[in-house]
Amino acid sequence: MASLKNSVRLTGFLGKNPELKTLNENTSLARVSLATNERYRNEQGEWATNTQWHTLVFWGRQAAFAGKALTKGSEIAIEGKLVNRQYVDNDGVTRHVTEVNVKEVLQLSRKPE
Repeated sequence: MASLKNSVRLTGFLGKNPELKTLNENTSLARVSLATNERYRNEQGEWATNTQWHTLVFWGRQAAFAGKALTKGSEIAIEGKLVNRQYVDNDGVTRHVTEVNVKEVLQLSRKPE
């Protein structure tokens, strides 16, 4: 169970095309948003949908795959870990971010041609 301490599995649809960045000759990353939907019955007995947005970060070969194979609307399943970080924006305000560092990705829908 030690490997389950920080483990995330999500299935959903990409909200935008991956944003690719090259940090140096050997390091690249791709960042993208993933929407997950939960359907439930509300207090009136009607079906409602709750959408949660998650920021995914792909590194190295995974980033190259994301840039080539994934587009807005692609359905994927991922496994990864949660990472919390903070940074100071251009206005001097400290921002806190939670992201999912992706270890494995499975493409559930084909890239449109």
